[in-house]
Amino acid sequence: MKKLITLSTVLFCSTPFITYAETTKTLPIIEQQPQVAGYYQHQVDNTQITALLDGTNFMSPTLFKDISQDQVHDILKKYHADQAKGVQTSINAFLVNTGNSLVLVDSGTADCFGAHLGSVLKNLKAAGYQPEQVDTILLTHLHPDHSCGVSKDGVANYPNASIYVSEDEANYWLNPKQLNQIPKEKQANYKGTVEKIKASLAPYQAKKQFKTFKLGNKIKDFTVISTKGHTPGHFSYQLKTTDQDVIFIGDIVHSHTVQFDHPETAIEYDIDPKKAVQTRLKQFADYAKNGQTIAAPHLPFPGIGHVYSADEKSYQWIPVHFKD
Repeated sequence: MKKLITLSTVLFCSTPFITYAETTKTLPIIEQQPQVAGYYQHQVDNTQITALLDGTNFMSPTLFKDISQDQVHDILKKYHADQAKGVQTSINAFLVNTGNSLVLVDSGTADCFGAHLGSVLKNLKAAGYQPEQVDTILLTHLHPDHSCGVSKDGVANYPNASIYVSEDEANYWLNPKQLNQIPKEKQANYKGTVEKIKASLAPYQAKKQFKTFKLGNKIKDFTVISTKGHTPGHFSYQLKTTDQDVIFIGDIVHSHTVQFDHPETAIEYDIDPKKAVQTRLKQFADYAKNGQTIAAPHLPFPGIGHVYSADEKSYQWIPVHFKD
């Protein structure tokens, strides 16, 4: 009697038996790979807002004020954000194409804080724009993680742009007499910050492309909103479109976890912590009630979304849904 030999039998017999251990030996070690370009384009009516990632940084949990470290870590654990490195934060800038103007809101760090940051210019180009096309730069304030990115090594990164910052902010950082008003224990840090700010703005000041504004002024299609506290001249920018308002809020918040659960919590970076908290409480209540779209430089990239509250005491960050 002939034995029936099937195709599967032949294949099985002709294929060497490979153990799991042998297959795993051939696999390469997978290392962390560079991420793709960090930009996200968000369409609002006929306006295109491109979020540009400068990079991610880590803050110490001890920077949060008037809250216990146990509370901080409980909140971070709830959001799966309790990391050994610290509290992860994005640094974002926003490129706004209104059809009439190309406006950059904040500019990132350039090389002021190390190689892990400073990608705004690269990501702007990856998004299909050229720095020469930017005609206006709106700085929410002059901290180096917002202002350093306008230039590098004494050369303007956006040669055709005029920079705008509030008059109060410019006076605080650029008036030499201000140093006498700074507590002695903080003067060294203040002077170091001023050096970075002056270096970044110098190419624009030389060509008279550095301008200041006051409350009540309007720049291009943007209304300025005083949100002082984090710095004395901190401003946000409101862009009205047909269907919705978009507000570029600057540093009224640094954490989508701790400062949303406990908005009364200041952070060490605030120059006037009490005023910073008052501003956040006032603005958050307004955003939650009226549903404005928010663009934030230190919330998880792309930093565009909405503020929600169920009880008008604590809040939640609701990021925009991805659209392609």
